[in-house]
Amino acid sequence: MSPPPRVRITHIGGPTILIEVGGWRLLTDPTFDPPGRRYNFGWGTSSRKTTGPAIAPAALGPIDAVLLTHDHHGDNLDDLGRAMLSDVPTVLTTTVGAGRLGGTTSGLAPWETTTLNGADRPTIDITATPCRHGPPLSRPIVGDVIGFALRWDGQHHGQLWISGDTVLYPGIRAIAERLRIGTAVLHLGGVRFPVTGPIRYTMTGRTAVELCQAIRPHTVIPVHYEGWKHFRQPRAAVERDFANAATDIRRSIQWLETGVSTEIPT
Repeated sequence: MSPPPRVRITHIGGPTILIEVGGWRLLTDPTFDPPGRRYNFGWGTSSRKTTGPAIAPAALGPIDAVLLTHDHHGDNLDDLGRAMLSDVPTVLTTTVGAGRLGGTTSGLAPWETTTLNGADRPTIDITATPCRHGPPLSRPIVGDVIGFALRWDGQHHGQLWISGDTVLYPGIRAIAERLRIGTAVLHLGGVRFPVTGPIRYTMTGRTAVELCQAIRPHTVIPVHYEGWKHFRQPRAAVERDFANAATDIRRSIQWLETGVSTEIPT
């Protein structure tokens, strides 16, 4: 029996990570524009990008698949990220996003599964997981978002899960009942906008700890907490929240240095 594939993750910036496993190279939420520009998100909301990517698209190398949690917000898919999609054989996103993007894009509804197959590479089952990118009844305004759970043979601790932009709500809690999560890549930042006051559109460190109490992942990798003005909870605040968590949760958090490929236990 061959040994399980090793997994390496590179945090490129914001929600963008490169996942390398068994010869596969998977990219999440491509954001490669330089800093300085302001992006409109609709309904009076906008934000300015403050930090550029740690790796430029030209230096990234070939990508087998893009896992795009949603296509309609510039902090998850910007102009340079959008331009690279045509060169990627497989792009997975929401069903409505696939209709907007066309090309090689396929849409997944929550809990729908597709499979990546390749010669001399492990088969990867990819399941879309539910998200709610804001408070109750906000979906018509903020749009559809999904997360992704990745499963392949040899995962000792459980599946690799990318949460997507979401708050903590019953749909996310259901993941603890349906999946065994080994590595949780959590989109944090506690997103807020002046026009909507205290309303949050992504998880905070506190709600991330609450989620981890339910799913008990072996490794937690925070992303989507830096590089934009609307990310309102930086790393230091997340660290404070995790510092007060149970010992196993406190020890699970792993901060990745941007641009550095890091091996992750599976």
